[in-house]
Amino acid sequence: MNPEAASRRKVINRLRRAQGQLAAVIRAVEENGPCRDVVTQLAATSKALDRTGVLIISDAMQECLSEPAGTQPQDMTRADFEKLLMMFA
Repeated sequence: MNPEAASRRKVINRLRRAQGQLAAVIRAVEENGPCRDVVTQLAATSKALDRTGVLIISDAMQECLSEPAGTQPQDMTRADFEKLLMMFA
């Protein structure tokens, strides 16, 4: 498996895990679960999604650094990456 496919697989697995966590939050709310449990699971879901976003940005940065300038389909500047990272701050 090439590195891009492995990275994509890792992102997909993280998103599926977060999807499962979100389903558990929805179920807990529907079943009037304890507030502490619902909020704890919701925080875990949020953190999982944030980490996945950072992983996606990290992969894009790595791709940008490994390709000659001007050859990437999504030429991104340092400012572009900073803006994306700040979404998770």
